[in-house]
Amino acid sequence: MKTILTLIFVLFIGVAAQAQNDAAEVKVETISMSIVSVTAKQEVVLKKDKAVARLYMFKNSKITKELTFSTKLNKAKLA
Repeated sequence: MKTILTLIFVLFIGVAAQAQNDAAEVKVETISMSIVSVTAKQEVVLKKDKAVARLYMFKNSKITKELTFSTKLNKAKLA
C-alpha cells in the first residue's frame, strides 16, 4: 500500500512539474560574420646542435633512485 501511494505521489509531482507555464520564448538577435580564410606558412628551422643524453647503467644512480620512490601509502598494511 505504501509503495502504491509513493508511486502515485511521485507521478503527481511529475505531472504538476510539467504542467507549469513556461515564460514566453525570448528571441535572440543573431549576428552574421563573414569567414576570412588566411593561410600563413611558418618555416621550420632545423637545429643542427648535437646534444648528448646520459645513460645511467648502474642501479644505484641518483636519478633512478629518485624515480622509483615509494610512499607510506604504497606499503601493504597487516590486518
